[in-house]
Amino acid sequence: MRSNRAKTRAGVSMAATLPMIAGALALGIPAAHADGPARNALTGTRPLWATAKADKGAAADSARVNARVYLAGRDAAGLAAYARAVSDPASPLYGKHLSAKQAQARFGATKAQVTAVKSWLKSAGLTVTGVTTHYVAVSGDVAAAEKAFGTQLHNYAKGKRTYRAPAKTASAPASLKGAVLTVSGLDNAPHKSDHDEQLPPPDAVFKNAGPFSSYFGSNTASSLPDAYGHKIPYAIQGYTGKQLRPAYGAGKYTGKHVRIAITDAYASPTIAFDAGSYAKKHGDAAWKTGQLHQVLPADYTRTEECGASGWYGEETLDVEAVHAVAPNADVTYVGAASCYDDDLLDSLSKVVDNHLADIVSNSWGDVEGNQTPDLAAAYDQVFQFGAVQGIGFYFSSGDDGDQVAASGVKQVDTPANSAWVTAVGGTSLAVGKGDTYQWETGWGTQKANLSADGKSWDAFPGAFTSGAGGGTSKTVPQPYYQQGIVPKKLATANNKAGNRVVPDIAAIADPNTGFLVGQTQTFPDGTQRYSEYRIGGTSLAAPVIAAVQALAQEARGGKAIGFANPSIYQRYGKKGVFHDVTDNPTGSGLAVARTDFVNGLDASGGLATSVRSLGKDSSLHAVKGYDDVTGVGSPANGYVQSYQGH
Repeated sequence: MRSNRAKTRAGVSMAATLPMIAGALALGIPAAHADGPARNALTGTRPLWATAKADKGAAADSARVNARVYLAGRDAAGLAAYARAVSDPASPLYGKHLSAKQAQARFGATKAQVTAVKSWLKSAGLTVTGVTTHYVAVSGDVAAAEKAFGTQLHNYAKGKRTYRAPAKTASAPASLKGAVLTVSGLDNAPHKSDHDEQLPPPDAVFKNAGPFSSYFGSNTASSLPDAYGHKIPYAIQGYTGKQLRPAYGAGKYTGKHVRIAITDAYASPTIAFDAGSYAKKHGDAAWKTGQLHQVLPADYTRTEECGASGWYGEETLDVEAVHAVAPNADVTYVGAASCYDDDLLDSLSKVVDNHLADIVSNSWGDVEGNQTPDLAAAYDQVFQFGAVQGIGFYFSSGDDGDQVAASGVKQVDTPANSAWVTAVGGTSLAVGKGDTYQWETGWGTQKANLSADGKSWDAFPGAFTSGAGGGTSKTVPQPYYQQGIVPKKLATANNKAGNRVVPDIAAIADPNTGFLVGQTQTFPDGTQRYSEYRIGGTSLAAPVIAAVQALAQEARGGKAIGFANPSIYQRYGKKGVFHDVTDNPTGSGLAVARTDFVNGLDASGGLATSVRSLGKDSSLHAVKGYDDVTGVGSPANGYVQSYQGH
């Protein structure tokens, strides 16, 4: 979950010939400009909510500020240009990735730049608390921060709360010659992420009630009312790797010699036991010694605020789903110290700086409206450093459809909105008898409860509950790889010039056709025991696609795919590569019946029976061709094979 997808889940045209500032221009933010005779503005550092109307006056001079000054490096424009070229199959530089050391030497900050930035910050009265290859962390009072960054800090009303923020755009001395990319932390509104709400906290046991279908349509709810004029099947008990691998064209490939990283917050204390138990029980290849690694921080913070235990289920889902689809891939879990963006950025940076993997699955995020340009620029810089090294990032697109029901505003999720990541949407998947692929719909659910007399469904088809996130960004310009493929009506929904549309690709996400996961949970008697339950959300889709990419990289002879969007869109329209997912593939209306324990554990608290309609994603629609629910579609039998020799 990043900035809370704890519900059903917590850019630029990039023309190499144009000068670009890493991250900032990818978000449509202009390069730094003169703000006074001797200072350069750090564009985007004043949040949109810091308006004159919301201004509550100056912040106290003695209040504490903890900030990060992100370093632009020695060639920010060159980093963006090389990241594009090395990822574009049409470029002569395609696949010519750099090592982490080479990337830092060519594009990272110089020692002189770091020294100059530290000297500037100290001279203003700030204390340097940490230095990495990406940023200089500082602490001090408001008065020192105002002196350093050339702006007053005021208090502003934001919703029902008041937060501190710059009264005008922050700036840095022109003498630093563009060494500063941006600064974060001048506003103290929460910048955190969340995983999907589909994930029950492991400190309280959760179980699914039956009846179930073992494969789609195997168990018809014959005693329940019709839906769409026919009897409907019970929801899936939970697919396993045995069913998912053939659905997405795994063939003989297993991800051998491919490294996948997974980032989330915190770390499950039982992950090795749970993953091993699950693999053994469901016929996945046993985990080999040293196949599962963890890279964890020395200390954790904000454990109560972030709901640390809830992240254990996210990690468990990600690890088990990756192994189920790519059983021989090497998996490294990188846990963040908290669910805040700064800590999640640190986890991503660990992957890049140490090249821990070529493929990175990320099932967390926040709505675009909560993202600020300073953090967006910092994220994009990490993604670009990853791209030049052959590292691809895959982000779940969200579980609240167009977000109107959840946030009141039609918007996409972030960092999935970045032009430098692969945004993964969601589907409802039907795998039939003999593990055969039947069809997929765009994931979107409407729910209606069984009437009191059991003879009908109340207000059928019911209200929207959850669905794959997608739509058009309001801040990120349309990337070149989407041009000519994404329908103009979608691309220009918020801007005549065209913006980024999410997602790029999709896979199984609907909890009603979800994945069976195994996790140690706490039972009412206080004992902790391994148990299993069905789960979904684009938190499932992201690791599934990451695993499929591992299969494709193996098919490619082990050569890194890197930032995958240019190659994904290049394959669009080729026969047999993608399933073209639509909302009603059978033409007869689709739904499943579901019975749930009211207390989430057993029948002692009663049962609740409902019908869940499929392919009903808020205002978003999965249609023929590219769409804002499933992107170009889901991987078909020819997808992995299309990478052979390429």
